[in-house]
Amino acid sequence: MNAIPRHDIAASLVVFLVALPLCVGVAVASGVPAELGLVTGIVGGLVTGLLPGSSLQVSGPAAGLTVLVYEAVKTYGLPALGAIVLAAGLLQVLLGALRCGSWFRGISTAVVEGMLAGIGLVIIAGQLYAMAGVAAPASGIGKIAGLPGLAGDLAASATLWPSFAIGAGTMALMPLWQRLPARARVAPGALVAVSSATAVTWLLGLDVKTVEVRGLIDSIQPPGTDVLATLGPGVIGTVLAFTLIASAESLFSAAAVDRMHDGPRTDYDRELIAQGAGNIVCGTLGALPMTAVIVRSATNVQAGARTKASRVLHGVWLLLFAALLPAVLALIPLAALAGVLVYAGVKLLPVEQFPVLWRAHRGEAVILAATAVAIVAISMFEGVLIGVLLSVVKAAWQTSHIKLEVVDEGSGPVHAHLSGNATFLRLPKILDDLEALPKNRPIELDLTGLHHLDHTCRTALTTWTEQHNAESTEQVRMSPSLT
Repeated sequence: MNAIPRHDIAASLVVFLVALPLCVGVAVASGVPAELGLVTGIVGGLVTGLLPGSSLQVSGPAAGLTVLVYEAVKTYGLPALGAIVLAAGLLQVLLGALRCGSWFRGISTAVVEGMLAGIGLVIIAGQLYAMAGVAAPASGIGKIAGLPGLAGDLAASATLWPSFAIGAGTMALMPLWQRLPARARVAPGALVAVSSATAVTWLLGLDVKTVEVRGLIDSIQPPGTDVLATLGPGVIGTVLAFTLIASAESLFSAAAVDRMHDGPRTDYDRELIAQGAGNIVCGTLGALPMTAVIVRSATNVQAGARTKASRVLHGVWLLLFAALLPAVLALIPLAALAGVLVYAGVKLLPVEQFPVLWRAHRGEAVILAATAVAIVAISMFEGVLIGVLLSVVKAAWQTSHIKLEVVDEGSGPVHAHLSGNATFLRLPKILDDLEALPKNRPIELDLTGLHHLDHTCRTALTTWTEQHNAESTEQVRMSPSLT
């Protein structure tokens, strides 16, 4: 322990206190035993934390995967979760070995922010029901559409108020805690809020639901061969969604963390392999998937961490807590964890960034909004695919910029010069502009200024020019006065 710098030890304790309520809250919101969230946090520290890649970012269960995990558990069952996470981890390792890490950084930022916004909306809507202690509708649209009914139930039933008040108080305390002077904030806001809610619940003897404790060993469910036989082809989409979202969020987090410190930069391919290795272990243990988490990572840097020892030690503290103090979990109200998740969901919404993006890059703002709406209305995987498709279409449209310059001397041929990139996406506009030129004069079309000319455009423009010049020659022959 003497070889570990003291600032890394101090930082690891801070990260542990931040990670503890989030690990438990994400697990409960995902519909799995609370201990599995701790298992993922432990693996994120002890396995991924030891591997090369990023030196300071911290991995564990993330709110960004909550919706996807919940859908997977609901569709395939808890025993199948380990197999899905294991497959996603293997795919991450393969992608890292093929040096695809940098490609994930190329995913449109609007798609990633839209993905997080959609997840945030579903988390907020779903956890408001959990704060009241009632079951939430299954679909994202159903959760949002049912909120007025939830408000009516709260107004009509006094029995729901104790639970909802605990959750609302937890949610309100976290931002208030951040406004205190730094000297007063000796503990993380989430931990203080959950601890306060637990103390109030116990002291007042409130009849609210608390975390169910199974024990660390009993919660671990390695996937068996019988589970694999029950999974159909549809699980492939879920595995791809796990891989895409976990990898993109981890590598975007790494890029953000690199801007926060002056230490070694992230090797993105190695980091992808490290994340995959962690998910392989999590899958083998039947735990939640992991990803690098910007909140914990930023806390690690701000707490003064300088080496990877801090993130490894935070896993040690989580392991000691899970092994020695499991009964503490049974005291935590579910409504308090729901409040933590609602607050986390709000932080995922681009409230400040979206207006700026709308003014400066309207196309990106549309992609962000479309991705978020599709995730809420359809599902996570389809929503991300729609966002990626829209970003590809936007990029193709932008690279198809083309300019038509016309030189008309009043007699003789009209000289038309095209410059830029001529693709099929802009072909209708090009032909409309050419059709507006004089119909009784030949056109000399100059294509030498084009950077790119696809086959469809070349064929269409050549055919149009030949037909136009043939028709203009016929008009001149029949009406010589026109010349």
